[in-house]
Amino acid sequence: MYAAFFGLSQDPFSIAPDPRFLYMSERHREALAHLLFGVTGGGTDGRSAQMASGGFVLLTGDIGAGKTTISRCFLEQTPPGCHVAYIFNPKLTVAELLRTICDEFHLDGVPAAGGADTGVKAYVDALNGFLLRAHAAGESAVLVIDEAQNLSAEVLEQLRLLTNLETAERKLLQIVLIGQPELRSLLARPELEQLAQRVVARYHLGPLTAEETRQYIAHRMAVAGLRGPLPFSAAALTRIHLRSRGVPRRINLLCGRALLGAWGQGQQQVGRRTVDQAADEVFDGAPAGAPVAPAWRRPALLGALALLTGAAAWLAVVAPQSPGPARGGQAAPAAAAGAPTGTAPPAGASGAAEAITPLPAVTRAATEPEPPALADDAWLAALPAQPDALHAALTRLWDPAVAPPCAASVPPAADAPLRCWRAAQLTVPDLRRLDRPGLLALRLADDRRVWARLLALRDGEAELAAPDGAVRRMPLGTLATRWSGDWITLWRPPPGRLDAVLQIAGPATSASSPAGAGARWVTDALSRAGIGESGPGLSAQMRAFQRAQGLKPDGLPGPQTLMVLRRQVVDDEPQLTGTPVPATRER
Repeated sequence: MYAAFFGLSQDPFSIAPDPRFLYMSERHREALAHLLFGVTGGGTDGRSAQMASGGFVLLTGDIGAGKTTISRCFLEQTPPGCHVAYIFNPKLTVAELLRTICDEFHLDGVPAAGGADTGVKAYVDALNGFLLRAHAAGESAVLVIDEAQNLSAEVLEQLRLLTNLETAERKLLQIVLIGQPELRSLLARPELEQLAQRVVARYHLGPLTAEETRQYIAHRMAVAGLRGPLPFSAAALTRIHLRSRGVPRRINLLCGRALLGAWGQGQQQVGRRTVDQAADEVFDGAPAGAPVAPAWRRPALLGALALLTGAAAWLAVVAPQSPGPARGGQAAPAAAAGAPTGTAPPAGASGAAEAITPLPAVTRAATEPEPPALADDAWLAALPAQPDALHAALTRLWDPAVAPPCAASVPPAADAPLRCWRAAQLTVPDLRRLDRPGLLALRLADDRRVWARLLALRDGEAELAAPDGAVRRMPLGTLATRWSGDWITLWRPPPGRLDAVLQIAGPATSASSPAGAGARWVTDALSRAGIGESGPGLSAQMRAFQRAQGLKPDGLPGPQTLMVLRRQVVDDEPQLTGTPVPATRER
C-alpha cells in the first residue's frame, strides 16, 4: 500500500522469515556460527570432535528474535553429504515424532501409519539402519527441531535415546533444538538432567542494540529497493528501538505500521509522534478495553476515500470519450499523459543522482524453447572443464562491447570499466548477497569438475545455462552437493583508479588524490544506503555497512563490499532475479 510512496519495490517489513532480509548482527552471526559449528566441528581439537560426532546444540531467543530465519539460513549452508530433517511442529507423541523424522529423511520401508507394525522399535530400527548407511558412505545426519519449547518430557527423553545410535567411533545423529527462553528452563528439570549433560553448544539470541536497530531498518529498506535516505527521523529511530525493545519482529510490525501512518498523512518522513501512535495500535500501549483509534487513521481513511472519489470522477469524464465496444467490451481508458500517480519520489533522490549516475539497466534475453529433457547428468557432462569457454557469454550480460576481462591475457588497466572477481568457498547465502550471475564449478559423479553459468536463484532452485542454450533448473540442495564453492563474476568499480580506491581507509580521502572520485562515490553510496556518520572517515561508515550486510567488517572497500554497495544504490548490473523462464528440472 505504501511501498511506491516511499520508492520501494516491495514490503520491507514483512514478518515472513525471508533469508534475503536477514540482518546479521554480531549476535546473529555468532548464533549461525554455533549451529554450523555443531554440525561441522571447527577443527581437530577434542571439543570440535565431540560436537561433530553427536549431541545437542541449543539455540534460544525471545519471540521474533530471528531464530527461524537463522535456522533457514543455516539449512542453506549445511555441508555436502549432510542429511537434514527439519521439524517445525513438535507437538507430537513419541511415535508421531519418530514417524515424522523418518519421513523427513525420506526413508524407504518404514511401516505405514496406523499399521500393525508401527511401534517405536520399527521406526528406531529404520532410522538406525539409515544412519549406519550414511556413516558408511562418509555422510552425516542432522535433526533440527523448531519451537522445541513445546516438546514434552517424554519426547525429549526419546530424543536423548536417539543420540545413543552410534558406532565405535562416533555418534550418528546431531540434534539442533531451537526454541524460546523457556526451553532452557525445561532442560533444567531434574528428570532431564541426562539430556542437559549432552548439550555440547548453546547460544541465546538477545535483542538488538539501538545502533543495530537503525542498521537493521536501513538494511531491510535497502533490500526492498530504497535508494535515498531513511524515511525515519533520528527521534523516530530512537523510539522504534525503545518501543520494540530491539526485537526484530516487533521492529517489523512497528515500522510497517508507522510507514502506513506517514503515508496516510502524506508525509515523506516518519516522526516520533507517528511511531508512538503506531506502537499504541500494534502493541499494548492503549488503555485496557478501549478501542484503539490512532490520530493518523482518520486522515489515512479520508485520504484514501478522496483518492478513490477523484479517480471515479476522472473515469466518469474520460470513459465516455474513450473509443471502445458499445457492449461487453473489455477496453479500459488509457491513463492521461501527466496524470498523477500518487507516488512521490524518495526523499533526497535528486541530490544523490548527481553523484551516482545509473547506467542503463541490463536485462537477460529470453532463451530459446527447450528440447526434451536429457538423461540424468547428460547436460552436465557436456559442460566445459575450464571456465574460459564461458567468459564471453558472461561478459555479454554486462557489456557486449567489452572484451571479457576474465579471459584477458594481460591484467586490466587500473581504470578499466569492468573487472573480473574470482573467489573460492562461497555459499548460497553469499550468492544471494552478491545477487549477480556468474560461473561456478560443479563436481560430477565421476569426480570430474565442470563449469556452468548461473543465471538465477529462484523458488529454492538454481537456473543454469546448458551447453545447448537451454535453461536447466537444479534444487539448491543438489547444487550444494555438486558445487565446490569456486565462483567467477564481473563487477563495475567506482570511478577513478581502482588500485587507489581499494586503499581508502581512515579519514575521507581528499578530492585531489587519485582516489578522490572513488571516495566521493563511496561516501555518497553509503549515504544512500542509509549509513550516516558512524565515526571519523569512511572506514567507520564502511564497517557499519559491512556489519549490516553480513560482510567482514574490516572497514575497507574491497571488491565484495563494493559489489554489495553498488547493488544497494544503483541498478546497472544483471541480477540473479527476474522473469522466470521455462526450464527443465533436474533431480
